[in-house]
Amino acid sequence: MRLLTLLLSLVAIGFSCFAQPTDWDSLRQQAKGQTVYFNAWGGDPAVNSYLDWVAGEMKQHYGVTLKVVRLADAADAVKRIQSEDSAGRKDNGSVDLLWVNGENFHTLKQAGLLKDGWAWELPNWRYVDQKKPVREDFSQPTDGAEAPWGSAQLMLIGNAQTGVKFPRSAPELLAFAKAHPGKLSYPRPPDFTGTAFIEQLLIVLTREPQALRLPPDPATFKQVTAPLWDYLDQLHPLLWRGGKTFPPTPARMDRMLADGELLMSVTFNPAHVDNLIDRKQLPHTARAFGFAQGMLGNVHFVTIPANARAQAGAQVVANFLMSPQAQIRKANPAIWGDTTILDSATLPAPLGEQLNAQKPAHLQAVPYLPEPHAAWVNALEKEWLQRYGAK
Repeated sequence: MRLLTLLLSLVAIGFSCFAQPTDWDSLRQQAKGQTVYFNAWGGDPAVNSYLDWVAGEMKQHYGVTLKVVRLADAADAVKRIQSEDSAGRKDNGSVDLLWVNGENFHTLKQAGLLKDGWAWELPNWRYVDQKKPVREDFSQPTDGAEAPWGSAQLMLIGNAQTGVKFPRSAPELLAFAKAHPGKLSYPRPPDFTGTAFIEQLLIVLTREPQALRLPPDPATFKQVTAPLWDYLDQLHPLLWRGGKTFPPTPARMDRMLADGELLMSVTFNPAHVDNLIDRKQLPHTARAFGFAQGMLGNVHFVTIPANARAQAGAQVVANFLMSPQAQIRKANPAIWGDTTILDSATLPAPLGEQLNAQKPAHLQAVPYLPEPHAAWVNALEKEWLQRYGAK
């Protein structure tokens, strides 16, 4: 009986059988028969397999043909959208839905190349966890031009079996490095995770956190970032190889942790530690943890170009990506392990339980800290490379 209740709930929510506004019913009718070209990063087999499943669900239950255009870099799609707009293609663009990062979203939004005001009107928006930064992207208001469909958070990974006490703050991390010289490191910027680690330290160390909500001001950049560079100047000599070189990727750090060469790794996926344990690359005593005051987190979104041909179909796809059915499957570490953007407390009990069951078992959860403005990425990477990149 419990299983039947769960299945009925999934059908009701995932396939939008709740009573919906008339305009949503109309939009679904418009979407039938449309082909939606979804441009998405294609660099992970688990992500690709998941999107293939989404395409099957869209065809079977909504009559929408979903064509996933796998990208090496979302910037390629951004350039195509810009070129098509310049060429006068105002309603027949080649991109209907785009998995976009904060920097590219900012570029398209500033140029007026996105459809606004649709995401918050989707029926499944009601289940979204409003405690996460779902209304902004890299500190930029989304204005309903993006629909969230997953989230990530910077976390550290350590092995509790070693008997060490995991550091839960920046000062504790520095003390840990002093106690265990040569056993810590982080990916070399501009690796995405390495840059995120630098941003994390800046967020918790700067004396002017409000400045991070805006683009960096050359007149105050030195003042705002001074605590970060002071900290790194103390930390680097204590790192692996004296901080004169850095692991190129988080994957390399995972192997170094497994081999005992490092005591910690770093990830932007809280479920990553469970994946490593499942693949027997780390022992069951491995844990993902972070600073007690919080760790930098973000939400990843899909957006619709203003010149998309299948705008109705794109909204139906975006709504499905936010559905409990799709979110429960995506959160399963055996399928993808991507963290949900839904608040399980808003779901009917069977679905909330199913979603909660997908939470990583080896994660010590901490609060989300919002990302700085998108412009800080390039500014921090440039300064880091000038200070430490040539060593």
